[in-house]
Amino acid sequence: MSHSIPKEVFTFFKKLEKNNDRDWFNEHKPEFKAIETKMKASYNYLGELMNTHDQIEKIKIFRIYRDVRFSKNKLPYKTHFSGSFARKKPELRGGYYVHIQPNNESFIATGFWDPSKEDLLRIRKEFEMDDSEMREILNDNIFKSTWGNFTGDELKTAPKGFDKTHPSIDLIRKKQFIFTKKYTDKEVLADDFIDNVNDAFKNIRPFFNYMSDVLKTNLNGESIL
Repeated sequence: MSHSIPKEVFTFFKKLEKNNDRDWFNEHKPEFKAIETKMKASYNYLGELMNTHDQIEKIKIFRIYRDVRFSKNKLPYKTHFSGSFARKKPELRGGYYVHIQPNNESFIATGFWDPSKEDLLRIRKEFEMDDSEMREILNDNIFKSTWGNFTGDELKTAPKGFDKTHPSIDLIRKKQFIFTKKYTDKEVLADDFIDNVNDAFKNIRPFFNYMSDVLKTNLNGESIL
């Protein structure tokens, strides 16, 4: 079986964008199920590749049905395909995400989406003490050319208890520690897309190794596991 992304995925979602209702979807459900099977195979293959350089504990493929209960957008179906890859806990921290959407909206993301209050404080305290290792990782040529810089939410000023003039305030005020990489439709449908994504995820490891070390220790560097 081919492990590349099937081109029907884009054709189907473009049609779904114009017909996002239950009647149309139910009529075309067999078509979606066939695409979903191929997509799951691609995600699982990526998981196998990632397990050669990381320890992936769980692959989660998200459902196409939208939870519209608390959303202003009442359209019943997502017009993208996505999945996440969880690392082995509690030793390995951070996660991976792959989002496939037509019209050049595909991207991959990695890092820390929603750190707990405790983790966030621990990371900020680390940057307050010494940000040199983090800066070194961010400025590495391979890392930079793959991932660029952090994206995600941040505070406008210093968090409570931190000095707003601290030299590391750009790192300290972040609420999320995420990296994203975008892909065109043509890149997604290329034969080497899954390998390309795997290589990008491999290049995030210095960051994950550093963050896992920080979050497994207290401020004295003693293990808390």
